Amino acid sequence: MRVYVPLTLSGLAAAHGAGEVGPGPLTAYAVTPGLREWYVSDDIEELEYAALNRAASASLRLIAGKPDEPRRRVVVALDVADGAAVADPDHILDAASLGEVRIAAPVALSKAAAVHVDADDAEKDVAAAAAALGAADLGDDDAQFTVDGAEDHELLWFGVQEIPGLIG
Repeated sequence: MRVYVPLTLSGLAAAHGAGEVGPGPLTAYAVTPGLREWYVSDDIEELEYAALNRAASASLRLIAGKPDEPRRRVVVALDVADGAAVADPDHILDAASLGEVRIAAPVALSKAAAVHVDADDAEKDVAAAAAALGAADLGDDDAQFTVDGAEDHELLWFGVQEIPGLIG
């Protein structure tokens, strides 16, 4: 099963140093039945893209909580055993938790298929989105517009062997 784990650049550096993404439990995003129903598509690529975007939003939340963190969203795509990623049955109908799964244990970085990271030119919009996140959560439409601005930036694809260049 392909899962998308939200991180920050410092989190990616820690994972690279440890050789694993963890510690567990990890919050990740995947193509779950709830995500399939919400997205209304049978195209697995579209569904995986939706899960990736959910993880990118979670990465933004991680960034917002760390003022010294570089303002670039990071998502690691990992391949885990089918039973390793479990959706929380209490949150299946919660729109904020669509596609969210838990992985009990750390996952070896060797299981990573790719790393997705914002380009340098996204930093300004990601910084603004991180600053506006609290107000957007409280229903401020202008703040939500700012948060949505970060989503206009596509995450770039990097091979696992490129991690040293990303964190260097």
